[in-house]
Amino acid sequence: MEFQTLFRELTHSTEMIWALLAGISQDEARIKPSKSSWSILEVICHLYDEEREDFREHLGFILHRQHEEWHPIAPMAWVKLREYNEQDFNKMKSKFFREREKSLAWLKGLKNANWKIKYKSQWGSISAEEMFANWVAHDNLHVRQLVELRRKHIERIARHCNLQYAGEW
Repeated sequence: MEFQTLFRELTHSTEMIWALLAGISQDEARIKPSKSSWSILEVICHLYDEEREDFREHLGFILHRQHEEWHPIAPMAWVKLREYNEQDFNKMKSKFFREREKSLAWLKGLKNANWKIKYKSQWGSISAEEMFANWVAHDNLHVRQLVELRRKHIERIARHCNLQYAGEW
């Protein structure tokens, strides 16, 4: 496995998320382009919860706690249950980036990890390598989502402008 490459990708996606959240106010962070889409605030709350309760935690299960049962997660339900869109945007940004720093430090501290080891459950099995790669891919998914939300933000503030000159979106 290319641990250093995946680690670097996770670090870079952290920087991208930071940049994509820059300059967004609390009110702007709460805007949902459609009823079924997420707001920027909901995305950062989701990333925070996933950081603490899913990827780092489950990679730890795979690497170090093979005989423990994973706790259930409900990322889609948490959006409403945890009232993501009512949270304080700046606090949630800080919380996410603090958790990410913990994750990066934890990952750096992994020595001689068996990346091929698999965790087997009633839902199937996943290797440590797959979990880490999925963590990085999950970041990419939400980077793309944040880019799309930033584009909607630009369209809102430039609503009277024709944006075709910018290129096909």
